[in-house]
Amino acid sequence: MRIVVAGSTGFIGSALVPELARAGHQVRRLVRREPTADNEFTWDPPAGTIDDTALDGVDAVVNLCGSSLIGRWSAAHKQAIRDSRIEPTEVLAEAVARTGVPALLNASGIGFYGDTGDVTVDEQAGQGAGFIAEVVGDWEAATAPAAAAGARVVLMRNGLVLSTDGGLLRILKPVFWLGLGARLGEGRQFMPWISHPDAIAAIRFLIEHAEVSGPVNMCSPHPVTNREFTHTFGKALGRPAPWFAPKAALRLALSDAADEMLLAGQHAIPRKLTDAGFEFRHPHLDTALADVV
Repeated sequence: MRIVVAGSTGFIGSALVPELARAGHQVRRLVRREPTADNEFTWDPPAGTIDDTALDGVDAVVNLCGSSLIGRWSAAHKQAIRDSRIEPTEVLAEAVARTGVPALLNASGIGFYGDTGDVTVDEQAGQGAGFIAEVVGDWEAATAPAAAAGARVVLMRNGLVLSTDGGLLRILKPVFWLGLGARLGEGRQFMPWISHPDAIAAIRFLIEHAEVSGPVNMCSPHPVTNREFTHTFGKALGRPAPWFAPKAALRLALSDAADEMLLAGQHAIPRKLTDAGFEFRHPHLDTALADVV
C-alpha cells in the first residue's frame, strides 16, 4: 500500500514509518520544510496548504499531529493544544476528500470520555466534560469532510503509551529511580495504557483492516488504577514507591491540568480492536513495564 504519514518524526511516527516499510508498504512523509528526500512532501497546516501530489495513488493517510498536553495550561498552551490538532486535521481531511484517498486514520485521545470513574467505557460511550474532552471532540469533528466524501475514517483514541524513550514515562522514570515515585491523590483514577510496540502494531492493523472504522480505543484490555500503576512501575524498576502526591499540591503546580490529566481517568477498553482480532503483545501492565524498562 501507499501510505502518507503526517507527524512522522514524533514519538509514534518515528517508529511507525520503519514498521510500515518493513511490512512492504511505501511510505510518504509530510514535512513542514523543503523536502530533502524523494518520499517527502511539503505542507503548511496553519496556512492551509498541502502538496496534493503527495496523495496521488495513496491508499491511506495517517495523521499523528498534536503537541504535548504535559505542563501548566496557560491560555497560550491551551490554544497550541487545539491548533496543533485541529488545523492539521482540517487540512488533511479536505485533501483526502478532494483527492479521493480511501482512508484517513486520525490520532485522537482517550480523554474524549472525560472522567469515567469506575464506569467501563468502550467506543459506544458518549463525550465527557472538560477541556480535553472538548478538544478531542472538535479534533474528531474536523475529519468530517473526509467522511462526507466516502473515505473510511478511523479515530485512534490513544491512551498512555508506555515507553521510556518518550511520553510520560520518560519524565517519571528518573523520579522513580530516586525512590520518589508516588500515587496521584488517592490513586483510584484509572489509567488506560498501551505499550509502544502495541500502539505501532495497532496502527498498522487498522491500516490493513478496511472493515474497521470510526472511533477505536487504543489501549490495553486491562486498564489499571493509578495506585496499581505506581506500584507496578516501582516494582519493575526495583524501587519503592510508597509516597502520594496530595491533590492540593498537584493543583497548585498544574492548575486545571492536574484535575484532567492526573486526577481524572477513563476505565476504557479496546472493544473494536479485540473484536476485529487484534492480538496484544502486552495485554498486562507488569509484562509491558518489564519489557519497557
